[in-house]
Amino acid sequence: MSLSKEDKKTLSELRIKKAYEFLDDARANLKEDRYKTAVNRAYYAVLNAARALLILEGSNPETHEGVITMLSLRFIKPGLLPVEIIKHYKSLLSRRTDVDYGDFDTITPEDAEDTLTLAEETIKKMDNLRRYLIEEL
Repeated sequence: MSLSKEDKKTLSELRIKKAYEFLDDARANLKEDRYKTAVNRAYYAVLNAARALLILEGSNPETHEGVITMLSLRFIKPGLLPVEIIKHYKSLLSRRTDVDYGDFDTITPEDAEDTLTLAEETIKKMDNLRRYLIEEL
């Protein structure tokens, strides 16, 4: 993918905005006791934050695993983000998969709240790096 610096910035801004919208949706669902949907939205908020960060490096993975791989290669391995980001991402993906596809899986209010906290922390770290990278472009 060959994008100009301005195109990368624009896409990054659109994606981080979507991440925060999904995070707001997760909070609203949590308040309405819709825990499975809260977990789903929290994961997709983090996915969009990751995509907002990755596009600045010209990377646009098409799969969830591709996002993990590219985050690891572009940001974890060089030390720009802590390794916990990948652990958190994988945990959020696993929780989302469980609630979306598990026939008998249930989620407690505490688990849903923990998921939102984890998502918020992860997005904040990604967005801080994203802002720094935009300044460097």
